[in-house]
Amino acid sequence: MVKRFFVFISLLAILIFFVGCEPESAEKPQVEPSKPVLTEPQPIKTESPGTELPASKPPESEPPKPASPKVAAPKAEAEPPKIEPPKPKPEPSRPKPAPKVTFHDKCAPILTHYVDDEGMVNYKELRRKKVELNRLLDDFAELDPSEYKSWPKEDKIAFWINAYNIKMLKVIVDNYPIESTRILRIIWGPDSIRHIDRNIGGIWKSKFIVMDEEFTLAEIQQRLFHKEFDEPRILFALTLGCLSGPPLRNEPYYGSKLYKQLDNQVKKFLSGSKAFRIDKENKIVYLSALLKPTWHGKEFISKFGTDKKFKDQQPEIRAVLNFLTDYISRGDVSFLEVEYYTVEYVRFDWTINDG
Repeated sequence: MVKRFFVFISLLAILIFFVGCEPESAEKPQVEPSKPVLTEPQPIKTESPGTELPASKPPESEPPKPASPKVAAPKAEAEPPKIEPPKPKPEPSRPKPAPKVTFHDKCAPILTHYVDDEGMVNYKELRRKKVELNRLLDDFAELDPSEYKSWPKEDKIAFWINAYNIKMLKVIVDNYPIESTRILRIIWGPDSIRHIDRNIGGIWKSKFIVMDEEFTLAEIQQRLFHKEFDEPRILFALTLGCLSGPPLRNEPYYGSKLYKQLDNQVKKFLSGSKAFRIDKENKIVYLSALLKPTWHGKEFISKFGTDKKFKDQQPEIRAVLNFLTDYISRGDVSFLEVEYYTVEYVRFDWTINDG
């Protein structure tokens, strides 16, 4: 019985085996070859459990054509760098020249026509020009102070010298011919301007208007020439209307040539015997009374004071002598610096400089 059971089981297994296998002649469904994919093919599983068929190989595709090498386009030839010429260095800016001051020209007609090369004045003819003198002084009175402030220092100095000299001419013309008393005529002489000074209560106290402000000749000297400008050479540019004073220049003073004019005035003044001379035999140096310590001598100390030379003289005289050495001969300079001498002052001549 048992033997028959095993035989039955064996036959049943064989039957099942043959039924499950397909014959080789059975047509298989055509499967289009799949396009190659980049992923690796997976094995195809059969319906029968436990059986694997080998993975189908993808159809061989044409080998990829080698990529043609990329040929770089020829680079355009680089242009040589442009060399620019060096830029010229800018010149340092120069200050613009100050505009020429034409106001001083207003004084020219009076000075050139009525003053000669020696500083003598034709007061007789000038007396007929009182209207012109008054009009000229009005120009000084009406000048705009803002215009004056815009001028260089040299033009300001020239302005005040011209104003001073024109006013002095006006004072003398207004009192010409000179009147004097018999007694004073004996003391001072008939043509001394000291008579005018006495008659009007002081020439240097005469008032006049400049830029709408009241001034006197004395105030101009102290406030401007001595303090503000501190230029001793101005002394030799101011007329005193007399023979011992500095000669009046027959042209206006101009800022553009002021210092040249002042130097010329100093030399011209010192060339006269009433201003400077040396008596070498008697060891005496004669100076103008204008240069006395009690008059204008002290005004030279700030710029020309010295302790190195002229040690036997007082400070004011040392300063004046030191100033003179720039305007006199080398022989006179040597005498002043190394000789022993006394200093005396020439008597001042107040005779009018009437030519």
